[in-house]
Amino acid sequence: MTTTGAGAETSPRTYGGSRALALLLVITGAAALIAAWVITIDKFKLLEDPDFTPGCSLNPVVSCGSVMKSEQASAFGFPNPMMGLVGFGIVICVGMSLLAGARFARWYWLTLNAGMLFGVGFCAWLTYQSLYNINALCLWCCLVWVCTILMFWYVTSHNVSQGLLPAPGWLRGFLDEFTWVLPVLHIGIIGMLILTRWWDFWTS
Repeated sequence: MTTTGAGAETSPRTYGGSRALALLLVITGAAALIAAWVITIDKFKLLEDPDFTPGCSLNPVVSCGSVMKSEQASAFGFPNPMMGLVGFGIVICVGMSLLAGARFARWYWLTLNAGMLFGVGFCAWLTYQSLYNINALCLWCCLVWVCTILMFWYVTSHNVSQGLLPAPGWLRGFLDEFTWVLPVLHIGIIGMLILTRWWDFWTS
């Protein structure tokens, strides 16, 4: 029995992704997953031995231990990187699926985008907490921030370009050519905040 044209028309439309987007998701997802794994291991070591010093605690500013011991490091009642172990694993799976030629429904792309919006928002909150309340930086956390920002902007750009998110034509045209501007600007702002927050320390 063959599928009729009418039946084919009722099938939900699916959308793929470019090889570049797939590779970006795999690479950033893997880098962030490694960072989340290292932070999780060090967090458990700190719980076992309060005197443990993580390897990325280099000075009073770049002090992963200070960040891990803070209340903000367990914002939801468990170590924050445990969310990354799940979330970044999903991102890698999506990237690998796209490399294999997978196509997803609109709701799937929008759900992925919403998850990354939460991630980039949570990173923004953690950035503020690190700079102005904890007064220390974690290098592994910074890597996660950069990866999450890249994921968010490129997936958002994909969804706008594919018409999955409503946007005016000029914005679609801009994102087709200059998506890279947004994550560079975003990361640059964070870099400037870090530079000015500890200017005396960096220049002393």
